[in-house]
Parts: sequence; C-alpha cells; structure tokens
Amino acid sequence: MWTQLSSAISGLMLAWVMFEKYFPTGEMWTQLSSAITGLMLAWVMFEKYFPYQLRGYLQKYNQKLMSYVYPYIQITFHEFTSERLKRSEAFSAIQTYIGSNSTNTAKRLKAEVVRNNHPLVLTMDDYEEVTDVFNGVKVWWASSKTVPKTQPNSFHPVAEERRQYRLTFHKRDREVITEKYIEHVLKEGKAIAVKNRQRKLFTNNSSENWYGWKSTKWSHVLFEHPATFDSLAMETKKKEEIKKDLTRFTKGKNYYAKIGKAWKRGYLLYGPPGTGKSTMISAMANFLDYDIYDLELTTVKDNSELRKLLIETTGKSIIVIEDIDCSLDFTGQRKKTKEKDGDDDDDDKSDKEKNPISKKKFEAEKENNNRSKVTLSGLLNFIDGIWSACGGERIIVFTTNYVDRLDPALTRTGRMDKHIELSYCCFEAFQVLAKNYLELKSHELFGKIEELLGETEMSPADVTENLMPKSDEEDEEDCLKRLIKALETTKEEARIKAEEAALKAEKAGEESGETPS
Repeated sequence: MWTQLSSAISGLMLAWVMFEKYFPTGEMWTQLSSAITGLMLAWVMFEKYFPYQLRGYLQKYNQKLMSYVYPYIQITFHEFTSERLKRSEAFSAIQTYIGSNSTNTAKRLKAEVVRNNHPLVLTMDDYEEVTDVFNGVKVWWASSKTVPKTQPNSFHPVAEERRQYRLTFHKRDREVITEKYIEHVLKEGKAIAVKNRQRKLFTNNSSENWYGWKSTKWSHVLFEHPATFDSLAMETKKKEEIKKDLTRFTKGKNYYAKIGKAWKRGYLLYGPPGTGKSTMISAMANFLDYDIYDLELTTVKDNSELRKLLIETTGKSIIVIEDIDCSLDFTGQRKKTKEKDGDDDDDDKSDKEKNPISKKKFEAEKENNNRSKVTLSGLLNFIDGIWSACGGERIIVFTTNYVDRLDPALTRTGRMDKHIELSYCCFEAFQVLAKNYLELKSHELFGKIEELLGETEMSPADVTENLMPKSDEEDEEDCLKRLIKALETTKEEARIKAEEAALKAEKAGEESGETPS
C-alpha cells in the first residue's frame, strides 16, 4: 500500500510541475502547490524515519477506516502454497475457469499451443481484469504477479515471480461468494481441466536428480498409445468383465468412503511373454482417460523414497510396476547373497584388492550396497498401507510372466484385487487380430487356423507378426497361409520337445531303478 501511495504522490507532483509550467496560475494554485510540496516532504520524512513496526499498525487502522467508505471485499488466491512451495490446486482451477470465460471480455490474453490437434488455449494475461456474473451477482477477477527484488541464484534460486488472482465483490454479497460462488469456480475449473487435459506417461527419476533448479521426481511425455479394448486380442466376455470392473471403480468414490477403504484398486496381469500385458495397461488408460506412472523399482533407494514418489502421483492415474518378479528380490535371496558375498568383512580392503578372489568378493559387496533397499514391507505399505490412502482414484497394476514366483503377500485380495490371466492366442482373439490387421471377418482358411490354435500355444504377438503384410504384393490369403505354416512349425517343435522330455524322464527312471539301495 505504501509503495502504491508513494507512486501516486510522485505522479501527482510531476503532474503539478507540468501544470505550473504550461498553465496560468493564481494565488489558489500557489497555495495548492505549497500544500502538495509539503505533503511530499512529509511523505519522504515518513518513509525515512517512521519505524517499520509502527507502519503495520498504521496500515491496519487505515484499512479499518477505508472499510467504512469502501464497500468492496477482496480475496487473493496465490499460485503457490506454503507447503514446500507446491502449486495451489485452487489457483490452477481458477486459472482454467477464468481462461474459459475471459476470451470474450479480456483485452490482453496469453496463448498456448498444444499438441494432438487441440485448439489454441487462451488465458488471461498478467495485470488484466475480467468480470463474471453468478446468480445476478457481479464480481471482478484481476491477475497480478510479484517479482522478487533479489536476483535468483542460477542453481538454487531464492525466489521466483509469484502470480495471484484477486477476486473483488461487494460486501453485501459476501455470503453468496464465499459459500457458493468460489465452490462453483473450483468445481467448474477442475471439470474443464479434466476435459481438456493431455494425458501423460511418467517415469521416476533417480533420487540424485530430485533437487536443484526445477528438478522433479517424475519425468513425463505425452501418452499417445492407440490401444483400446476393441483392438485388444482377448475373449469378448473377459474384456467386457474388465471394462465393467473399471467403470464400477471410477464411480465408487462414495462407496469406498462408506466402507472405510482407500479409493484404489489393484490389478495383477500375468501370463507368458507376448500375451499383451503392456497393451492391456494402455487400453485401460485410454478407456478411463487416466495418466500412467511407470515405476522402476530398481532406481528407488529405499522405502522412504518409494513413499515420496507415491505422494507426488496424482489422482486419475495408473501406477504400473512391470515384471514385478524381476524388479527386486523380495524372497530373502538378497540377504543370502549378502551373507555369501560378505563373509570376509574382517579382511582389510587392501588385501581384497590384492587377492583376485577377495577382490571379486569386494566388488560384489560394493554392488550389493548400491542395490535398492526397498523391502517387501515397504512395497506392501506402498500398495495397501497408510500411505496408499494419500490421494484417491488410483489403480495399481503389477505384471509378471511367472505368477508363482511372487510372494503371496503381494497377490492377496485387498492388494491385487483382480487377477487377469493373459494367455496364448485363442480363435476369438485371432478374429480380433484378423479384423484389425487384414480387415477380415471370415475366410475359408479360418477353420484350419481355429483347429491349429486349439492344438498349439502361440502368443498374440507372434500371431500378429505373421498376419502383418511384408510387402505390397502380399494379400490377405498370403498372410493367413504364413500364419498356418508358423502354427504347424510350432506344433511340430512342441511335439519334438515333448518326446525328448518323455525320453529323458524314462531314462532317468531306469537309472534310478538300477541304482542299488
């Protein structure tokens, strides 16, 4: 306020000098000039000698005095909260709301071009003001920003410019604004943001890069995978079951609150390689319009970092840990390895480096120390503990090729609520692929393919590789014949392997029978 008043007086003084120079003056003007000059001198003395602490009291009582003659109330919404300088959700919602309503009234706008053929996004520029009407009540929104006086450090900036929105309304409308209008703005802003948002694919950064200038725990790219449930090679009945389960989850906020459970759901996708587990995740994200957080556990140092990553995820997202059986060892093998590699802890470091065997053990120890210290308990708490309740509307997905290798504590109901097996290609899945790749709904060779698929184990990935035309000269029949040939080859290889296994088992039985007791 004092800065604004100082600027106003300085401007008034300058205007008065210009007025005296170019306009005729009389005794009244001379007296006015003296009064303004005296006021300016008093202001300079006030700025220089008046204690800073007393200015606060003066400003306080000045505001009380102004409230009697100024009938308007102002509410300021700052861009960042006091908690770790986190961007305010209210500010983001207001920005989206005003942006959608300011294009017709604001004279200065900021434009942002986005991808995916989205229209130009316009928002109100700094120091611009627009009006809004709610239930017959008129309000004014103004944007401004605060620029730090100190120059920020290039590595660890002390401060950045902070933006804020100021809402002004008549004091007689206080109840309508505080109880209804602000809630309306936040709700509409969030709805518009969800409708217009671009979905993202996140991956976690190493904790060594979490700090510094504009560093983040997650990096992202735009999520543009085209997979849908319609193009997914799977039985129609199973696809519909999964879609219904996902839809029920998205509408279950009140239900989860009623039963006292965090609003999340776990999915375990398991099956042989090439059966479409990653494609299933993409189809789920496209169906729900969710972001994906692809969590790489091997880069997470300990349980504390795992919790910090969870806190930084947002709602309407799918948190994915692919190949959970390969990500980390939660079965006690790590401890055994450490005991085996660390049995020479009493040896001197220099002796280890001199002795080739000791050196090898020393390097094994060093590698073991660099391994992730995430424990089974930490992962379980991440999935189903207290920290899992931070936020809501999250789906956690594990994928594995070998479900029997997972600890039962990971796969029980309540953590992985729904287990989905993605197996080898069946005829119904083949029909989906034939329609997608060859635009065929039926063909005379389909009967032969159905017979072979019933006798052969081939992943959908291998089926699609054979269905894809290899040149412009190939037609649909050529692709189907190539698939039939591949199925027959796979069937023959499986028969040979089965016979060899039977011979080995028979030979082992004979040798066991000849061994004396």
